[in-house]
Amino acid sequence: MSRLSFQRTFRFSMYALILSSSVFAQQPGRPAGARPQDTEVWAPEPKVVTPGAVDSAAPSDAIVLFNGANLDEWVNTSDKGPAKWIAANGVMTVSKAPGSGNIETKRKFRNYQLHIEWKIPAGVTGSDQLRGNSGIFLASTGRGDSGYELQILDSYHNRTYSNGQAGSIYKQSIPLSNPARKPGEWQSYDVIWIAPVFAADGAVQTPAYVTVFFNGVLVQNHFELKGETLYIGKPFYRKFDSAPIKLQAHPDPSEPVSFRNIWVRELN
Repeated sequence: MSRLSFQRTFRFSMYALILSSSVFAQQPGRPAGARPQDTEVWAPEPKVVTPGAVDSAAPSDAIVLFNGANLDEWVNTSDKGPAKWIAANGVMTVSKAPGSGNIETKRKFRNYQLHIEWKIPAGVTGSDQLRGNSGIFLASTGRGDSGYELQILDSYHNRTYSNGQAGSIYKQSIPLSNPARKPGEWQSYDVIWIAPVFAADGAVQTPAYVTVFFNGVLVQNHFELKGETLYIGKPFYRKFDSAPIKLQAHPDPSEPVSFRNIWVRELN
């Protein structure tokens, strides 16, 4: 390299260094003398949670709502007596016998993470809404089907109205996709539920929000609910604080839905 070329290269390198230093020093939010340690937050330290052996297994801080053996965490919705569904072989199955009806948790919750697995029986009969119909009421606000429902249905080649298929917030939000498996195979919901907040007079301060993964696929993305889910009519809010989680015994004549591996983590 000639002396002239070296001088030009040196001057260019110094100019670039000075320019980059000037730009770096003038970055917004970077006061003179700032150090990396100034923006490090060390407290509070997140608590340690031991995950399950697989992602679907309950972590160490979860409340197990169905352990595969009994219905001790559940009651009948209508009279708060013992739940009358069938628990056998690690599975809980809807009972459609007279007087059985919906069941709900003994505990009440506000904000939470829920994992639940469900199965439409192989050989299920019926069509549309009369084929493997059930539901998870993320907050049960009364008897019957009062509350906020995440729909369960056979949606594997079973066409129905879009805001009533599996993964929908019933008659409020169509799922972003349809990842349903065929009857006879286990399916899963992973839910983040944020309960509404009410003022003393019952006015809504913040609405309810829900995020749902269906078989690992995002189908509801922080959806803002318009109120309780209704079969007929428009949704509305009514004041509540905490509420049970409810499972539906839908009266359609098709073969009953089964559940397993149900757990919940309360969120602040």
